[in-house]
Amino acid sequence: MNNIGKEFLEKTKYKYLTGSDQMKGVEQPPLELEYDKTKKIIDLPKPNEINIKTLELREAIESRRSVRTYSDKPINLDELSYLLWCVQGVKEVIQNHATLRTVPSAGARHAFEIYVLVNNVENLENGLYRFLAVKHKLIVVKKDDNLANYISDACLDQSFIKSSAVTIFWAAVSYRMKWRYGERGYRYLFLDAGHSCQNLYLSASSIGCGVCGIAAFSDDELNSVLELDGEEQFVIYLATVGKK
Repeated sequence: MNNIGKEFLEKTKYKYLTGSDQMKGVEQPPLELEYDKTKKIIDLPKPNEINIKTLELREAIESRRSVRTYSDKPINLDELSYLLWCVQGVKEVIQNHATLRTVPSAGARHAFEIYVLVNNVENLENGLYRFLAVKHKLIVVKKDDNLANYISDACLDQSFIKSSAVTIFWAAVSYRMKWRYGERGYRYLFLDAGHSCQNLYLSASSIGCGVCGIAAFSDDELNSVLELDGEEQFVIYLATVGKK
């Protein structure tokens, strides 16, 4: 077990790869997971109608840091919509075969479903939501007053999760990536999460928010809270967001 990381890198080298399902002519997985249409769906403000303060890119990069202490001021729906657009916004759907988004992804696979723990958002009930990126909407996953506590516990008692306005989760749908790249696709999931979270850090600065990316968590516990199976769908990364 001491060399499991090295073994992962070794066994995902190109020399070990066999033909992917795409190469075998297997139909590709859907661009987005199905959802229960009986659950409440929330329309988000359209990205092109949201006014956000201009912030020079250099200033955003130079001032970027992880923030773990937040004020009790809520964010509003415009701001949440803007953050989700920056994290995983869909700019174009190409014949139901691929999406072009605000972040890069290996082979335009975009293998993440974004979940949002809402703690302090104006006019939005607290709970767990899923971002429907193609339609730019939110759907309720579940409401539970103890969700923030459960998630904080699963993240090794990182209590600032409970004081954030929202916490954003990158949940991988592994086959969406493996369909094209086989086992090497697991590498790309982690790279893609980093690209997307950096967008969150930079975009949050323009609305007076701080961000803290979190990679320390109990995989099994956190997947259970989000109702993910831990094999085909699992959390890769999460990040808290709140007003400074």
